[in-house]
Amino acid sequence: MRIKVINPNTTAGMTAKIGEAARAIAAPGTEIVAVNPAAGPVSIEGHYDEAVSVLGVLEEVRKGEAEGCDGYVIACFGDPGLLAAREVATGPVVGIAEAAMHAASFISTGFSIVTTLTRTCVIAEHLVERYGMHRACRKVRGTDIPVLDLEGTGEEAGEGGGPVFRAIVAECRRAAAEDRCGAIVLGCAGMADLVARVQREVGLPVIDGVAAAVVQVEGLVRLGLGTSKHGDLAWPLPKTYVGDLARFAPAAR
Repeated sequence: MRIKVINPNTTAGMTAKIGEAARAIAAPGTEIVAVNPAAGPVSIEGHYDEAVSVLGVLEEVRKGEAEGCDGYVIACFGDPGLLAAREVATGPVVGIAEAAMHAASFISTGFSIVTTLTRTCVIAEHLVERYGMHRACRKVRGTDIPVLDLEGTGEEAGEGGGPVFRAIVAECRRAAAEDRCGAIVLGCAGMADLVARVQREVGLPVIDGVAAAVVQVEGLVRLGLGTSKHGDLAWPLPKTYVGDLARFAPAAR
């Protein structure tokens, strides 16, 4: 089984971290191909960044179809381009926010999300509504940590970790104390390498969406399930695209 894990931003160091987390959880025999687009934002920290990143995600899915990939993970907590990616994919496409929220709902009656910039909390809140998780999600909490500040957290040494790690742990502890939540969802793919350490510090189940999404894609592929091509996720209608986007024009099937 080959799963393509797509980091929608263009920072190669973060892609490597995400790939390591995906390979650590993948079953024997599952090949993880971790990639990022060649062009786009170095980090995704708002609606504009997310919108610009979607074409890169779609390009990687289209390449994956030619490469024989069995499924895809979109490794950004905004799940950018998720439904569009499903339109152009044969196999399952799972976003890390959707995967993490579902996983948290299986093991608790309520969870809180701890993410990066407060300005992006509304993006997660919109996804909570879209995924029908409004009864289970107790709160979305921002730490105001820039996404790229997460790149070095795996190397933060010393007792208690560095300042970024400590800020994440502190917000998770506040969530546990104030939100009546039974689990914590880490709201950024760049936190994937922190999940075990945060869980030890906080004492609650902590979910990383990258790992959750990989396992869910593996399960769907093993069940013989791909993206439905009946209705709104059918292949895009063939038509002409003009200008710089001509290469994205859907072909007849």
